[in-house]
Order: sequence, then C-alpha cells, then structure tokens
Amino acid sequence: MAARRPALDEATLIERYFARPSPARRGVILGIGDDAAVTRLPPGQDLVTATDAIFAGVHYPRGTPPRAIGHRCLAVNLSDLAAMGATPLWASLALSLPRARAAWLREFAAGFFALARAANIVLIGGDTVRGPEGATVTVQGQVSRGGGVTRSGARPGDGIWVSGHPGDAVAGRLLLARGSGSRVLRQRFLYPVPRLREGALLAGISSAMMDVSDGLHDDLGKLMRASSCGADLDVGRLPLSHQLRAAAGVEAAREMALSGGDDYELLFTVPPRREAKLARLTRRWALPVTRIGTVRRRAGLSWTLDARPFRFRDKTFRHFA
Repeated sequence: MAARRPALDEATLIERYFARPSPARRGVILGIGDDAAVTRLPPGQDLVTATDAIFAGVHYPRGTPPRAIGHRCLAVNLSDLAAMGATPLWASLALSLPRARAAWLREFAAGFFALARAANIVLIGGDTVRGPEGATVTVQGQVSRGGGVTRSGARPGDGIWVSGHPGDAVAGRLLLARGSGSRVLRQRFLYPVPRLREGALLAGISSAMMDVSDGLHDDLGKLMRASSCGADLDVGRLPLSHQLRAAAGVEAAREMALSGGDDYELLFTVPPRREAKLARLTRRWALPVTRIGTVRRRAGLSWTLDARPFRFRDKTFRHFA
C-alpha cells in the first residue's frame, strides 16, 4: 500500500508557491514572511487601492482551470487600476481552498504570476484558509498627485466610448458550460486583459472612466449617476465581435453586450475639445475604441436603434438581488 502524501501546511504552501523576491525598486521595504508588508510610495504620487473576490460557482464555473483562476483573480483587480489611470505596484492575495492540492496550486500560481510579471506588480502578502474555493486580491497602484480618473467627471456633450468587444466574455462563459464553441470567446472569459496601458494613456483625455464588469448598461448607469447626468446611446454602434455575432446572432449578441458582464473593458467619456487628441492616440491601437453615445443633462439612459427606442431584457447579474 502506497504511503499517503502529507498534507501541505500553510507555511509550506506559501513558501513553495507564492513567496517571491521583492525588488526594492518597486518600493517594497518588507514583503512576504512577516506580520505585515511595508511599502514606500514615491514623492508626488497618490495611492490607488482596489479589492475584488472571485469564488467558484459564482464568478466562474466549477472546474475552471486553476491557471485561469489565478489569472482572473488578479486581472479583475488590475482592471480597476486601469480605470483610474493608475500604474500597478503591489498586490496581496487571500486564497480559500477546501483542500490544498499541489497540482492545483502550481497551476494557479503560474497563472497569477504570469500576469503579475506582465503588469509589473509584486505580491507582498496575504493569507490562506480552508473554505470554499475562491480568491480575494487587493491591488495598489500609483497616480500623479490628483491625477486619478473618477466616475464623476462626465459633463453634458461629452462623447461616451468603450474599448474592445463587450459581450464576448459572457458568451465565452456560456460556451464553457457547454464544453464547445469559439475558443476566442472562451479565452476572453478565462483570461481577461486588464487595459492598463490604455487606461494610463486615457487619463489625460477622459473626463470620467470605469471598467465594465457588471455589464455595459448597468455600469453606464453607475457612471452617469456619479456624474449627475444621463446618456443618449445608439445600440447600432455597439462594437460586436464577429465571433459573438456568429455564436449568438445579432439580437442575442446585443443583449449580451448590454447586460453580460465580465468584459473588463474601459468605459469612458471624452469632451468634444479632446476628440482629436483621442483619435491621434488610438489610431494605431490594435484594440478598437468605439463611440456609442453622448452625455446629456437629463438623468437616465436612452437606447435607440435606427432612431427608434430600443428595449431589451436586462439580465445583469446582481449578488443580492
């Protein structure tokens, strides 16, 4: 009878899969291994902090590859930094697992650190607990003093823009459940790309910005309420990908784009006087940037198609609805 492998204790788990050298150039004075981390912010910079949690069966299907989970738990937080125009600095990770499996942890860490390296962010601490499968990440970044972009700066007459292809991620999640369909769509759910470079560049142009996590319609409502404005919007301008159109058809694709969520694209407003600068900035981007409407003074969102009111079923996921 083969000997049973000893269970991983917390200290071994952290040391084996998550402890990494913390370069001083990233402002880390003391990182993983003590009671708390010590960091130093450069002069003239504001600190930007975001926290998000993802759990199996709620934010991603059970059985999702652990490498994708490691990527996603960091990506959704980095997306919040991107929406503020911030540069990533540090991250902490609280990992909850029903049991510690070496193969699962190895793949999760690979996904997490691959994105961390690409984003130039350093893991400086966290926790591990026995519980439902999930991960909570806090990220911190920097912006020049007073330079963070908020949701509250939109003004009547500003154009409303979105990056990428909203709707792709929720279609990818549905295809994962079926175990077939467009690989491109499935990858867009499993491995969302935080728009860090784009967010930093848009910080000097946009009047308000946020990321699209809960669905374009719902998040637009949040942005407009924060700015005490409303919006006139054209469904015909939604940048639907050809993969989404092929997989779902145009009508369903529009609904997915409006209320699907998990896209982690940038939603932002631009004053008319800065539109030429936006055009010059985005001309060579591989990422599409599309104007879908205009900010108005009157509250609420008005969607039209071919100059007629457009109605759709709002399927936005809400945790406590």
